[in-house]
Amino acid sequence: QVQLVESGGGLVQAGGSLSLSCAASGRSLNNHVIGWFRQAPGQEREFVANIRWSSVITYVADSVKGRFTISRDILKKTVYLQMNSVKPEDTAVYYCAADRATDQVIAGQVYAYAYWGQGTQVTVSS
Repeated sequence: QVQLVESGGGLVQAGGSLSLSCAASGRSLNNHVIGWFRQAPGQEREFVANIRWSSVITYVADSVKGRFTISRDILKKTVYLQMNSVKPEDTAVYYCAADRATDQVIAGQVYAYAYWGQGTQVTVSS
């Protein structure tokens, strides 16, 4: 079992920055992938970025590439999503998720992740 708790959401103006945190607990994260996803009202949950815990290899969606960065702190067992140059279309509930590193998990397939946090709201004002 992996427990995940997101924090850091809030209201930010377009063009600004925000940093989200995902604190993990439970079993070892070796050979796991931690991902960030988001869901806007009336839309499906979509992949944002993920990081392989052991190798630190990252994968970022085209929609946020160059603006969002994912990283992790081993000692704090925490994954971060640094959001820069945010846009109103970035408004959503942001979730972190985790699971063992399979091809589908690495590819960011929503259905492949078994462990989810409760989500944190990010609102970007124009």
